[in-house]
Amino acid sequence: MHEFRVWVPTAKRVEVQIGEVRFPMQRSEGGWWKAEIASAGPGADYGFVVDGAGPFPDPRSAWQPNGVHGLSRVVEHESFEWQDSGFRQAPLSHAVIYEVHAGTFTPPGTFEGAIERLDHLSRLGVTHVELMPVNAYAGNHGWGYDGVDLFAPHPAYGGPEDLKRLVNACHQRGLAALLDVVYNHLGPSGNYLGKFAPHYFNSRYHTPWGAAINFDGAHSDEVRRFFCDNALMWLRDYHFDGLRLDAVHAILDTSALPFLEQLGAEVKQLAARLGRPLVVIPESSLNDPRLLWPVERGGFGLDAQWSDDFHHALHTVLTGESSGYYKDFGTLADLAKALANAFVYDGQYSAHRQRRHGRPPAGLDGHHFLGYAQNHDQVGNRGRGERLSQLVSLGRAKIAAACVLTSPFVPMLFQGEEWGASTPFQYFTDHPEPELARAVREGRRNEFAAFGWNPEEVPDPQAPETFERSKLDWSELTRAPHAELLDWHRQLIQLRRREAALRDGRLERVNTRFDEAARWFAIERPPILVVCNLAPRAQDVPLTRAEHKTVLESGPGIQLGRYRITLPPDSVAVLTTSAELA
Repeated sequence: MHEFRVWVPTAKRVEVQIGEVRFPMQRSEGGWWKAEIASAGPGADYGFVVDGAGPFPDPRSAWQPNGVHGLSRVVEHESFEWQDSGFRQAPLSHAVIYEVHAGTFTPPGTFEGAIERLDHLSRLGVTHVELMPVNAYAGNHGWGYDGVDLFAPHPAYGGPEDLKRLVNACHQRGLAALLDVVYNHLGPSGNYLGKFAPHYFNSRYHTPWGAAINFDGAHSDEVRRFFCDNALMWLRDYHFDGLRLDAVHAILDTSALPFLEQLGAEVKQLAARLGRPLVVIPESSLNDPRLLWPVERGGFGLDAQWSDDFHHALHTVLTGESSGYYKDFGTLADLAKALANAFVYDGQYSAHRQRRHGRPPAGLDGHHFLGYAQNHDQVGNRGRGERLSQLVSLGRAKIAAACVLTSPFVPMLFQGEEWGASTPFQYFTDHPEPELARAVREGRRNEFAAFGWNPEEVPDPQAPETFERSKLDWSELTRAPHAELLDWHRQLIQLRRREAALRDGRLERVNTRFDEAARWFAIERPPILVVCNLAPRAQDVPLTRAEHKTVLESGPGIQLGRYRITLPPDSVAVLTTSAELA
């Protein structure tokens, strides 16, 4: 016996089709239709027929084994035997997050394949694994941000049981599992929501990726319920420890109770019921602290957000790039402000946007922000998907790691970053519709004009080799120079774990010194001092105290004297005034 339910508010007749047999459904309150079918149960394939059209996949399908255009399959979540009852995630103040794309993380590109590499993450010192979207989308491979079946794992990665095994395996190794979800739009292929209700979308708004979700118009109560239920499902039924919300600046909502505030409150309620902490981490380009301010202060009460200003400030200093949105950054003063304030743009004029941007993040500490030198966007949205280690020297890659892992923020690494993977991470799709494939291919090349990249050098997103070359090569770990960079990351993470000052999120305790002309930079978080030389020559950097001792050195030739340190080009040293760490 299974009860089928679906929201179709304007239909005159709705049926559930199982095999070749159609069963009538009964209309109930609020536009919902229901039917109890004795012959259906876990494993049954079904679809909904709306006023004679269909069958269409269930909008809340838990499993699409034959792709987004196929029938849905009944899943019994309660049958999985979890072995993680004692697991509780580390607080964000103690976290090191690692972003993973399931399809390129390992050669198989599956949930099961990812389990085989979790021990590497444990040894590295990672505490949280963040999966890029795993919901079902058209084709076999893609980034996952054009999902259409938001309740179903992507079949090319594995089924619901495989995803649960991955989360279970994370927890058994002491790793929390976070999931990236997309609530600002749906993908163009396999999107059948409009067949059930036009109210899912709002014609008043539009996003860069398609129709906006209806969070504040007529009939939006059920739309909100759809997305809140999706979030709660991943946390409850798959035991994820938190969610990363993609591009919430594209969630357009004028409600007195915004959707994001509602979602945050419902996640907190679920955490109380489950007896384990859960986190919600939005991505936003608005530099608006209200996402993170408590509800009592007029905020949405979310836990932390990605910090692109820190990334942009660090990236431009290391690479010298100044095109596109990087034109707003490029000085050591920008990097200093990012470290002490999170937002570089907190109300001043942005040349890229040609307007004032942002607001001061008053009352927030570093644990409300994720700091990173790379992520899927900043690598994959380059013309050729180059990683930072392919753009700068090994020394500068070590400087980037030191700045991230000694910052007051929650550090995040992107898969393969820790060993300077030579494989790129490119934008890849697998749209079966020729016209859609052509539009994606042309649009991708056109959008890079602002960065000055040659469109002819942009890989074809639809080409299978674009996907294949983006897979990590795990044989690199033991080879030079990858092993050296990997060891550097391990040492920095161990230092962060040992030294409480590096886990102190109070931004007012971050002191920076720099010389723009001489190109040296220092970050002081007593008793730790990080000193970087970005100049093409060796130079002496003045120290404010005489009793520093060396903790970590990025390479040979670093000499510590009284009130000064001599650093070779592109090098960094971590110093301390603590006798225990020296």
